[in-house]
Amino acid sequence: MTDLPDVKDRPTRALVLHPDLKSGPRARASRREPELALAEAVSLADALPDLVVAGAEVVRVPRAAPGLLFGTGKVEELKGRIKADEVDLVLIDGPVTPIQQRNLEKEWGCKLLDRTGLILEIFADRARTREGVLQVELAALSYQRTRLVRAWTHLERQRGGFGFVGGPGETQREADRRAIDEEVVKIRRQLDKVVRTRELHRAARRKVPFPVVALVGYTNAGKSTLFNRMTGAEVLAKDMLFATLDPTMRGVVLPSGRKVILSDTVGFISDLPTQLVAAFRATLEEVLEADLILHVRDIAHPETEEQAEDVGGILESLGVDEDVALFEVWNKIDLLGPESRRALLAQDARTPGVHAVSAVTGEGLDALLAAVSEALDEERTEAVVHLRYEAGKERAFLHRETLVLEELAEEAGYRLKVRWTARQRAAYEALVAEG
Repeated sequence: MTDLPDVKDRPTRALVLHPDLKSGPRARASRREPELALAEAVSLADALPDLVVAGAEVVRVPRAAPGLLFGTGKVEELKGRIKADEVDLVLIDGPVTPIQQRNLEKEWGCKLLDRTGLILEIFADRARTREGVLQVELAALSYQRTRLVRAWTHLERQRGGFGFVGGPGETQREADRRAIDEEVVKIRRQLDKVVRTRELHRAARRKVPFPVVALVGYTNAGKSTLFNRMTGAEVLAKDMLFATLDPTMRGVVLPSGRKVILSDTVGFISDLPTQLVAAFRATLEEVLEADLILHVRDIAHPETEEQAEDVGGILESLGVDEDVALFEVWNKIDLLGPESRRALLAQDARTPGVHAVSAVTGEGLDALLAAVSEALDEERTEAVVHLRYEAGKERAFLHRETLVLEELAEEAGYRLKVRWTARQRAAYEALVAEG
C-alpha cells in the first residue's frame, strides 16, 4: 500500500462518504434521508480532534460490490478527488468489510475508517472514567479481532485512540489474534474489579433518600446544556456529537425544596452496532435505576421523530422498566420559526408528559422543574421510631432529612415521630442494618 503523507505538521484531512444503497438489507432498513445522514457523519468526523473534513459526498450505490463496495468507475473518480484534495483518511458512513477496506486503501493510497471504527475512535477520545475506558477498549478489541489489524499510526502521532485501518499481512494474523485474546482476558479481569467497586458506590447511593432523574436522548439533542442549566454545573456542552460519554451526576434542589439526583448520559445514535451498545451499558446503568427519565429531543431537527424512535429502541434493548415515568423534553424551541413555535407550544399544552423548552434561553424550564417535582412527590406516611441514646448516626440522619415531627427523651432512649417516603424509610433501614 502506498505510504501515507507525513501529517505531523498539519491536521489529518478527511473525506466523508455516505453510501446510499439502493438494494440489500441495509437499504431497506434505512429510514434516513441520505443528505441528513451525511450531515450526521460529518458531525461525527468533527468530533475527532486534529481532523479536518476536506469534503463530503453522498455516493449512490445501486448494489454493494463485494470487493470494493463502490463500482470501479466511482472508485477511480474518488481516487482523483482524494489525490487532488490531499486526503489522508476516508470515512465511510456505514459498514465496510475487511476485504473492502484493504482493497479500497490499496486503490486510493490512504487510510479508511468505517462508521463503527469512527465511533470507537470518538469513544476512545471521550471516555473519562476507568470503567468507560475499559469498556471502550473491550469493544475496540472485539472489532479489531474481526479485521486482524494492528493499530494505525497516522492519527496516533497527534492523539490517542485505537485506529483500525491498515493491515499486518498474512504472517501476522495468528500472532495478532493471540495478542488480542490475551488483552481481552486482561481487560475483563480489570473490569470485574471496577464493576465491583462501582456496585459499592451504587449501593451507597441507594441509601441516599433522593430520587434519580436521568437525561437521555439522541446525541447532540442538548442534554448537557440542559444539565448545566438545571444544575449550574460546567459539564462539557458543545455542538459536537458524543460530547458526553460518561454519566455525570449532580444534586439538584427543585423549586419545591425537593432534592433529586440528576444524571447526564451518553447520547444515542442510529445504527449503533450491538457490541457498542453492550460496551456502554455501564454508562447507561443510571438510567436503569432512574425514578424519572427525561427524554431530551432536538425538536428543531428535521428527523426528530426518527431520532426519538432510535432512542426508544435502545431504551427497550437496555431493559428499562416500562413503569418508570418518562417525560419528553422538546428542546431547542429557540431555533424554530414563529409559526412552528406557536404550533409546538399549543401541542405541548394539550399533551401530557411533554415539555417544550430551550436549554439555551431557559424558556420552559420552570414548568419542567415543577412537573418533575410533582411527578416525584411520593406518598408519605407517619411512623414512630425508638432509638437508643448511643444511636447518634441514625438520629442525625432523621434530623438531616427533616423527617422528625416530634422527639421525646425517654428512659431507654429517644422516641421520634417521623413522616417519610418509602424511599427514605428504606434508606434509614439500610443505615440501621449496617449497625
